Amino acid sequence: MLQRYFPLLLGLSGTIYSQAQVRPSNTSPTAYTFTQGLVALTGSRYGREAIYTDPLAYQLYTNALKKPAEGAVFGTDEQGREIRWVPVTADSLKRLRLRGNVRGNGGAPAGPGVVAGSLRGGIGGGGGYTYLTYDSPREQVALLNIRGNSNVYVNGELHMGDAYSMGYLHIPVRLKKGLNELYVRGVSVSANLSFPNQPALLRTDDPTLPSIRTGEANTTLQGAVVVLNTSTKPLTGLQLNSRLAGRQQTTPLPAIPALSSRKVTFTFDGSGVSNTGPQACELTLTQNGKTLDQGSVSVESVAPDKSYSRTFVSQIDGSLQYYAVTPQSSPGNGPSALFLSVHGAGVEASGQARAYKAKDWGNLVAATNRRPRGFNWEDWGRLDALEVLALAKNQFKPDPQHVYLTGHSMGGHGTWFLGATYPDKWAAIAPCAGYPTLKEYGSADGVIPDSSSNPLEQMLLRSGNQSDVLKLTSNYKPLGVYVFHGDADRTVPVTYARQMRKLLGESQPDMSYYEYPGGSHWFGDHSVDWKPLFDFFKWHTILPDSAVNTIDFTTANPGISSSFRWAAIEQQERPLVYSRMQLKRDGKAITGTTTNVALLKLALDEFGPNAPVSITLDGQPALTHTTGSAHDTLYVRRDGNRWRPVQRPALTQKGPHRNGTFKDAFTNRMVFVYGTRGTKDENDWTWQKARFDAETWYYRGNGAVDIIADTEYSPAKYANRGVVLFGNATTNAAWKTLLADCPIQLERNQVRAGDQQWQGDDLAAYFVWPINGSATASVAVVGGIGQPVFCRCQWISGFHDFRAGHGSYGQSGCADGRVLRQQLETDARQLHRQQPA
Repeated sequence: MLQRYFPLLLGLSGTIYSQAQVRPSNTSPTAYTFTQGLVALTGSRYGREAIYTDPLAYQLYTNALKKPAEGAVFGTDEQGREIRWVPVTADSLKRLRLRGNVRGNGGAPAGPGVVAGSLRGGIGGGGGYTYLTYDSPREQVALLNIRGNSNVYVNGELHMGDAYSMGYLHIPVRLKKGLNELYVRGVSVSANLSFPNQPALLRTDDPTLPSIRTGEANTTLQGAVVVLNTSTKPLTGLQLNSRLAGRQQTTPLPAIPALSSRKVTFTFDGSGVSNTGPQACELTLTQNGKTLDQGSVSVESVAPDKSYSRTFVSQIDGSLQYYAVTPQSSPGNGPSALFLSVHGAGVEASGQARAYKAKDWGNLVAATNRRPRGFNWEDWGRLDALEVLALAKNQFKPDPQHVYLTGHSMGGHGTWFLGATYPDKWAAIAPCAGYPTLKEYGSADGVIPDSSSNPLEQMLLRSGNQSDVLKLTSNYKPLGVYVFHGDADRTVPVTYARQMRKLLGESQPDMSYYEYPGGSHWFGDHSVDWKPLFDFFKWHTILPDSAVNTIDFTTANPGISSSFRWAAIEQQERPLVYSRMQLKRDGKAITGTTTNVALLKLALDEFGPNAPVSITLDGQPALTHTTGSAHDTLYVRRDGNRWRPVQRPALTQKGPHRNGTFKDAFTNRMVFVYGTRGTKDENDWTWQKARFDAETWYYRGNGAVDIIADTEYSPAKYANRGVVLFGNATTNAAWKTLLADCPIQLERNQVRAGDQQWQGDDLAAYFVWPINGSATASVAVVGGIGQPVFCRCQWISGFHDFRAGHGSYGQSGCADGRVLRQQLETDARQLHRQQPA
């Protein structure tokens, strides 16, 4: 079966055909539930693979998708067996479920506040598509709500899905008069349409809210709810008025683009609340003084000694997030300890915090991972944990020697990952019922492959090296490690704990291990609130830097983690390959070895001012440096086999502040910039792609992002903000401003990378570039150079600096490195002008 490269999957389609369910009435209902459809188990794979496979998407994009009909053949599977469209009808839970088919929502795993097997929070059934139709009596806007799907094509336009059946994803869609067709990626889904009669709606089923703590001021609290724009024009001049216990506040809102939604932040005054319990906060959405919609949210008021939630504005995207706290039971005589707890899949941070009884020697804080499922405590989940850790340190002023990390299930993985990635932030860590690495943990999302013969997949897998804590076990050596697991756990088998016990038993000097007899995945709050675990914590402290004279630290990405104590890996020789530094500080000398390190940073505080320091690395002749102050820092660069001192590198070079992977641009309050200078089809694609990514960001990361036209962008207005640019130099007017100095240039029918050039209308590239004039922000390009490729671009996470290839892919919908138009990797020095200092 021919396989062709499809770099970024999914997008718009051409014409789609046929019908599975047609509404016979010409009346206009207020709501409509789909009760029948067709399903084809197409073999689509969108789990944890580095490259996704979607045969239906391939047929759809190439206008080869045949008319779905009962019994019609869709194609063949990998064994050559026919795949047919089969009818489905809704069950008592309104799920369009194949009778006798085991695929579907297996339910959420057990955890604090989560009942095992709950449909809400469980992963929907994959491996196929459900085909639905609706016959509309006229052209109109509807709200589409589907549960259990990964995404959906509505008359060819791609929208995000509700993979975890949360129920709060309401998608404004424009229906045409007559037949409307939906290709829903997922099986055992439920789907309905509702028909709004107003241009804007408040949705309060997915609020982000703080607690009201009695006895505090509570005058300026912040919450967030979703506003839907059901009109075909942007909504501006919006305000959200809040009223709680007789106190009112008004918040101006950002513009909401046409046929889209955004989670917006509002303020409310809780100072009028004196009693505990749920409090109704009334909300009124207005535009230029006219009421558009009303709703209410329930805000919990708690006593000062109870667990509570606090909201904050994230610097990742400017959205409102929260963290939960179980406060210390009694004040101590000095600084207290701080415990960061990271939750499992499907668990809210508020539920995680409530699982712990208050401790008399410290405060416990639970971050959100941006959502109950979120990002496995990697990527933006990792950033969320770091944001919350910094906020908690500022709020509680803990003893810096008594900071601890623990978590359960997915949070157990988060504990292993954050512990290995930032070993100098914790005195001890305690993974509970955790798996060490996504690469080995099999779940409904599948298993990350360990290797590949495909050069594109090899690069993508390398970009995930930092996730593989089994390669980072030496980083645990400075920590106390307490491993806690139920020996009857069927969700995350105890074999993972035993694996780490065996692995660390060979190198870890400080580890305690306990298997709870008969313990399932969640056997009550003591699954996390385990007294021996916290006793173990109490015995451990973070040593001051002055007492740490030996360093053994490994990282795969300095942009994620670069330093341990007084040394940092600033730049790598080969990007995203493991780098290691093993250093010893003794007297007036530093000696050691390095692997894959191009630039090393050494803090020389302990040597004092005007002190000669000898540095010997990798067996090369010693360097001598005389400190200029009591807080001197030295940079040394490796040139071939020789190390030499250099000046601090310019911020335009790669470094921990901006290391250049594709996700680097999806922070610093990023803004999505779509093109308006192309053809109508090109412009439609860039807008729809930006909207889809914004929907995805909201659903996956509880986020909010500004979507603007290229003509609205200016470096002054959006200074130091990340940018995601959709299109190319021909179709997007912001290209010249952001990418004029970039060696990679995309124009209609042409790609140039350095001195290489390719022509055609089926090329695409994703790359990232530092924004000129900013020390931190980057621009990520989602680019194609012709309509055929525009229709096939989609966001894949985990990107390195640059890749390019054909915008088509073969009958299986799977990538094949044989058709790449060029070497998939460019040298870091070329991309970021990393010239020797």
